[in-house]
Amino acid sequence: MQINQLPFGITQWDQIEPETHPGDRGFALWRTQRFNDIRVRMVEYSPGYLADHWCLKGHILLCLEGEMVTELEDGRRFTLTPGVSYQVADNAEAHRSSTETGAKLFIVD
Repeated sequence: MQINQLPFGITQWDQIEPETHPGDRGFALWRTQRFNDIRVRMVEYSPGYLADHWCLKGHILLCLEGEMVTELEDGRRFTLTPGVSYQVADNAEAHRSSTETGAKLFIVD
């Protein structure tokens, strides 16, 4: 990734109106900023959330609060807790997220 033509700025995440995205179970609240081709999000998963699709988008994701499980389509599972991140390339490994307790994430894609 190369970041071009992006002047210094700050984001006050609590002032961005959240969008609700339903999952197979529960929901996700997305607060989204776009900087040219880069999407940056603060995402909160409700307790009991399960994604409604297998995702092929590349991400860098950092767990800030709670606990979430990322499952790969091949069956591998990874648990993220505060301070743990993952990274995956576009079209590399299909993945989906779930959480029993809820989670807050910072995502760049």
